[in-house]
Amino acid sequence: MSDTLLEAGPVLVDLDGGVAHVRLNRPEALNGLDVPLLRALYDALLLVHGDPRTRAVLLTGEGPSFCAGGDVKTFAAKGEALPDYLREATTWLQNCTTALLALRAPVVAAVHGFAAGGGGFGLVCACDLVLAAQSSKFLLGATRVGMAPDAGGSVTLTRLVGLRKALEIALTNPTLSAQEALELGIVTRVVADDALLDEGRALAAALAAGPTLALAATKRLLWDGVGATVADRLPEESRVVSELSGTADAREGLAAVIERRAPTFRGA
Repeated sequence: MSDTLLEAGPVLVDLDGGVAHVRLNRPEALNGLDVPLLRALYDALLLVHGDPRTRAVLLTGEGPSFCAGGDVKTFAAKGEALPDYLREATTWLQNCTTALLALRAPVVAAVHGFAAGGGGFGLVCACDLVLAAQSSKFLLGATRVGMAPDAGGSVTLTRLVGLRKALEIALTNPTLSAQEALELGIVTRVVADDALLDEGRALAAALAAGPTLALAATKRLLWDGVGATVADRLPEESRVVSELSGTADAREGLAAVIERRAPTFRGA
């Protein structure tokens, strides 16, 4: 049974079977990010984080594109007040990025149309798994308009694709096809355009049916471990594995293997 958590405004949220579906909802602006949308997105992420029923998150955009980046029309209208406006906007964007990374539930982004700028490209880089429609395009584009990457993209992009390729993307602003984004490691999988939402829901549902404590701990280990040496992470891995082994989900997982059946995980 689907439960609507946010039914109006620039971000919509519903919860179904443990999957919180967060939808950017400014289709007329290609989900371009302004302060109201960013504040709403942050509030939505806190909402699903605080709901104990949330076991996975699906992030999508309404209308023709996932997110075209910052709302350039709003930016241009600010004139000399733009720096102050962008300080506020980027603060909310940073909050959203941090929330995505910190969510215990794994986050799946399903991208169609354009994922551009800090809003589209940067937020995609902060998600855990990314499905891209075959016709989707990816563009960082910040330096093209005299700005710099945000949404953590100056860090996450480098760690996803390597320093040289990140510099090329950030400095020359190529428009990447879904297949190119896949080959670079920016997205997880490319799917047919008409199958994107179904595939995104299926992937999120599979994660929601999994051992949520283990998934949350693994997500944290991998994100925290980016940039660290293997030796740095071994003690923490050992601690987490030992801790998880005492959970009901771990016992259920072992029993299911022994009994040759599908496990039923409860998140405990």
